[in-house]
Amino acid sequence: MTVIGSRDQGADVTSGGEGRGEVGGRGTGAATEDFLAHRNLLFTVAYEMLGSAADAEDVLQETWLRWAGVDLAEVRDRRAYLVRITTRQALTRLRTLGRRKESYVGSWLPEPLLTSPDVAEDLELADSVSMAMMLVMETLAPTERAVFVLREVFDVGYDEIAEAVGKSPTAVRQIAHRARAHVAARRPRGALSPQRTRHVLNAFRRAVETGDLQGLLDVLAPDVVLLGDGGGIKQAVLRPVVGADKVARLLHGGLRKVPAALTLRPALVNGGPALVLHLDGELDSVLAIRVDDGLVTGLYAVRNPEKLSHMEQEIPLRR
Repeated sequence: MTVIGSRDQGADVTSGGEGRGEVGGRGTGAATEDFLAHRNLLFTVAYEMLGSAADAEDVLQETWLRWAGVDLAEVRDRRAYLVRITTRQALTRLRTLGRRKESYVGSWLPEPLLTSPDVAEDLELADSVSMAMMLVMETLAPTERAVFVLREVFDVGYDEIAEAVGKSPTAVRQIAHRARAHVAARRPRGALSPQRTRHVLNAFRRAVETGDLQGLLDVLAPDVVLLGDGGGIKQAVLRPVVGADKVARLLHGGLRKVPAALTLRPALVNGGPALVLHLDGELDSVLAIRVDDGLVTGLYAVRNPEKLSHMEQEIPLRR
């Protein structure tokens, strides 16, 4: 069994038969069990810090390599130690990602994840991984983001966060206060109940499928924002499109020009409502949808094929 699922499978954790849990010939049975027990939590920490499932998987690979060499007899709290390793590796990669995003073509959006209903039921977790919230966290400096994620989402103590980010507990408290205020000023408005959200999503879907321009205008908020991410590979809007009229006409006109057979499938993406678009049976894009006060306020269209590899099966996220 491959535990990491990384793009680079240089170090796998295996199970079954003699030599279970061995890497490079070194027995790591207890380390493997601990890693497996917390893997989904560690992936969620890394993903919330990075916005990229592929990079989060690579971070878990690096975390495993370091964890496998730890003397477990010296570790008091194994969960906290694993979170610390993951946070440090994610911080290093986050700084690299920042440089990569500077040359990105068009808007950069988080990599969408197909999530299970239990993620949507955990309102705090669903909010923290939503496209809207992930974009807010993109405006934080790397250490601020790490502190915010660990404290506000996972309720990690200040002393443990200090160990993870290499700061004093006093400094971490100050960073947390600053990050919390920054996010609060930009946090999306409160979401509707799941039932009301589904109603809005269905109305939006019908309007798109039938080419009903007025139907689109009726369901879009006056200040709705559409963001597109084609990564320079697929065509997408390069700048945010703001306003119900502009967004409705863009969707209406653009979809009418599509020569292939278009299908829209509702799905839970990053804990929230979304439509998965297929052209001639092939996955083309994911449209995550933000609903506030009974209207669509945000549309996040990911077409970059390099970001759609995690739409084939549900990804377990945990706190």
